[in-house]
Amino acid sequence: MKIGIIECGPVPAALRNTYISYPAMFSAQLAPLLPLATFETVSVVHGEALPGPEARDAWLLTGSRHGVYDDLPWIEPLKTFIRAVAAQRRPMVGVCFGHQIIAEALGGRVQKAEIGWRVGLETYATRFNGAAQSVAMPAFHQDQIVVQPPGTEIVAQSDACPYAGLSYTDAPILSVQFHPEFNRPYLADLIACLSKQGAEPGLPPQAETGDVADDTGMRWIADFLAGR
Repeated sequence: MKIGIIECGPVPAALRNTYISYPAMFSAQLAPLLPLATFETVSVVHGEALPGPEARDAWLLTGSRHGVYDDLPWIEPLKTFIRAVAAQRRPMVGVCFGHQIIAEALGGRVQKAEIGWRVGLETYATRFNGAAQSVAMPAFHQDQIVVQPPGTEIVAQSDACPYAGLSYTDAPILSVQFHPEFNRPYLADLIACLSKQGAEPGLPPQAETGDVADDTGMRWIADFLAGR
């Protein structure tokens, strides 16, 4: 399986000497779970052109500091690409910004949440592969889906984020608002970095980072991509 990872946002500049890119985080953690897969990155945030949906067997869209409503030259082409992938019924996964832009492209709506930033560990009620459980996952967002796209089922939610995970019934798409790729050190350093710089107005100066240690979220993604 050839998996294309669409880089929608970079790691903050202050953290790039310490941490790998978001596509590298995904490929490093998914590789042991999908030993027959290969991973290639298309960086739309750095101006790389999107190929046709058929160029990869499956696609994964990363998070981003940008909003789906931002006036950026790659936003609308990415929405068109998402609709083409869905039409071809190629597996697609979205995380955070990826979750949001898939929803926008396929009939949902995203905006800044009235509740404000959700940062740190959030507890979600989840239902993946028919199993209901409560899990704590890293969150880092102020935008979220406010209108559920048609043809979707909720597979993760919290009081603050009712559409935290969606499974699409008309195409093989899974998307989540939280960040299964973040480990505890990165989550803590990201919060500290952006709070210190004042880069994100309203960002809480501290948030609970807890113990982000297991690979539950990444296993959900791997199982989905593998058709398990």
